[in-house]
Amino acid sequence: MSNDRETVSEENVIPDSSLPVLTDKDILRYSRHLILPQVGATGQKKLKRAKVLVVGTGGLGAPVALYLAAAGVGTIGLVDFDEVEESNLQRQIIHGFRDVGRPKVASARDRIRALNPGIEVIMHNVRLNSENALDILAPYDVIVDGTDNFQTRYLVNDACVLLGKPDVYGSIFQFEGLASVFHAKKGPCYRCLYPDPPPPGSVPSCGEAGVLGVLPGLVGTIQASEVIKLIVGGGESLIGRLLSLDAWAMKFREYAFQKDPACPVCGEHPSIHALIDYEEFCGIGKDRKWKVEEIEPKELKRRLDNGEAIQLIDIREPHERSIARIEYAKNIPFGQVVRRMDEFDRSVDTVFICKVGQKSVFIIEELLNAGYEGKLLSLKGGINGWAREVDRSMPLY
Repeated sequence: MSNDRETVSEENVIPDSSLPVLTDKDILRYSRHLILPQVGATGQKKLKRAKVLVVGTGGLGAPVALYLAAAGVGTIGLVDFDEVEESNLQRQIIHGFRDVGRPKVASARDRIRALNPGIEVIMHNVRLNSENALDILAPYDVIVDGTDNFQTRYLVNDACVLLGKPDVYGSIFQFEGLASVFHAKKGPCYRCLYPDPPPPGSVPSCGEAGVLGVLPGLVGTIQASEVIKLIVGGGESLIGRLLSLDAWAMKFREYAFQKDPACPVCGEHPSIHALIDYEEFCGIGKDRKWKVEEIEPKELKRRLDNGEAIQLIDIREPHERSIARIEYAKNIPFGQVVRRMDEFDRSVDTVFICKVGQKSVFIIEELLNAGYEGKLLSLKGGINGWAREVDRSMPLY
């Protein structure tokens, strides 16, 4: 068997000088690493010295943080501003039932310390933004992108390019996952692969579209593996390669991509030299062509109780309606709404219902763009809002 993979890679982010000493406990704990010639004592010392920042402690950040802690990464930083919800527990394995309501970074810290008390955990219980990103990322050697929105992905990418740090990327959607390593010093960045974000609302979140619980575990362990190779210095990095996973079919595909000479942040003549407004870049918060009106769940209930003629259109898929539904609502799945708009009674108010009130806003905009004339309303908070405020016997999901 070839020993090519044992050579130190130029992507190594931890130099050999000034490495820490391995204690007897370290040697026992990490013995399975030490007997690997590709890792050995030097590699384990690099892991002990390394500082890795995990942005997001959700589905992807959970397995990444746990495996990096188990591997002996000396300092792990955690960025998240959210609290643990019960619906997180289907996939975010770093949290437990008793953590519901706690800050995710605190829950993750406790789980990491229970797994490996010999490492340092730094909590950043904040929303990452253009004002704080450079200061938060600067002390770390490797950044892991475990986020679930485009504005933060572009923010993390640009901050990594400006700081010269590798960005270990992962994303998940239903049964599909992606992983890569963006490192402008050695290859392309995220913008080289995705120059422009998708239109707002066009890509549903996991909360809207669902996700197979084990999928972030598969993608997150790939990310953790890439981090370890970068630190130890060896193997073949995913720099310049996009790994695609279909967990339902259990198929992997790989796509090569190149550095874009015209990339505005890492290209030959970059135009971005500082962090920008990423919500504006992604079209979030911009003045939109149409002003979509929402209706509060309690107001809709009042009007229905008063016998007002209101048309209810549930745009969720039939399998979602089997979980929870409002009586008398007509089911027209999201993808069929525009082409079936002639079925609507334009003489009465039409209220659209989705899971959390986001897709209904998007479909109303599509109807207005298609020339629909009539009063269109989005149920604020969707069916979950109805369950919280009107019918508490209805399950949340």
